[in-house]
Amino acid sequence: MDYTVLDCPDPAALARFYEQVLGWRIVRAEDDWHVIEGLPGQRLAFQLAPGFVPVDWPKVGVGIHLDLLVEAFDPAEEWVLSLGAQRVDGIAEHPTFRVYRDPVGHHFCLCLRD
Repeated sequence: MDYTVLDCPDPAALARFYEQVLGWRIVRAEDDWHVIEGLPGQRLAFQLAPGFVPVDWPKVGVGIHLDLLVEAFDPAEEWVLSLGAQRVDGIAEHPTFRVYRDPVGHHFCLCLRD
């Protein structure tokens, strides 16, 4: 299987967050490992990391982040904020993307579809 893995303190909770954000489904659920899947081959996994500390970006390099394509910012932003995301302040406004943190601090962007 090929997938991106996000470390986190609670794999079940973060899997549920991204399951709702992406409209995917949980296909594997263990105490320390959860996997969600969209279309065949689209998977995202969540691994237990009790000492997880999110990156302090923009002070420190962002490392890895997810870019999620959306048709319009405002409804997508309202949706992710209602699920527990936070918009990252102090980022210069950009016409094609907005930056957020998921409930444990991983960065992701909502990007306007071309």
